[in-house]
Amino acid sequence: MNRGPWFFAGVLLTFASSFGGLILAPQLQIGRQSVVPLEGLGQFYPPARPGQARQGAAVYQALGCVECHSQQVRSLGSDLQRGWGRRMSVARDYLRDHPVLTGNLRLGPDLANIGVRLPDARWHLLHLYDPSSVVNDSLMPRYPFLFDREPEHARFPSPHALAMPPADGAPQCRLVPKPEARALAAYLQSLRSDVPLFEAPILSSPAAPEAAAGIPGP
Repeated sequence: MNRGPWFFAGVLLTFASSFGGLILAPQLQIGRQSVVPLEGLGQFYPPARPGQARQGAAVYQALGCVECHSQQVRSLGSDLQRGWGRRMSVARDYLRDHPVLTGNLRLGPDLANIGVRLPDARWHLLHLYDPSSVVNDSLMPRYPFLFDREPEHARFPSPHALAMPPADGAPQCRLVPKPEARALAAYLQSLRSDVPLFEAPILSSPAAPEAAAGIPGP
């Protein structure tokens, strides 16, 4: 009796069941997730990002930030102890993100909750221009091309200009972030995962010292 067809059918059934259990079932489960209402606020989580923050997500992706930063607080390891978040990241956190920018490596701190840890747009802009000016021994590259400069006493000063200290005897000037820089700062401010979820409750453990001091972490 030729058992070849039965063998082939068995192999095919094994692959089909594996595909269903490992890929199809999780996809259906995650695909049915939806935003959750925030009781008494008339809002939903995750919220839709404002237009400027959506533009900033494209800048974040174009600059390759995903190559050095993650956006996924893990339940294991030191993520929670560092104060990078008060709960682990779950699939629901990314429902509004297309594409999902969870990152490739973690050479810098995780940014899933950076909008809570560092809500100041000015801090982010200075960090983009010269990371070492706000974080000692930072390995992050500088992005001066995202900024223009104007004299301190410009006739028509930009409302977005940031004061800069004089350097090497040069005339004092002000730093003017370009629209791309402001959009990127808005995107970073929008990264917040501070809402407790059924599948990811908020932990009450105290934040790490560097988080309390407003420093992103090592």
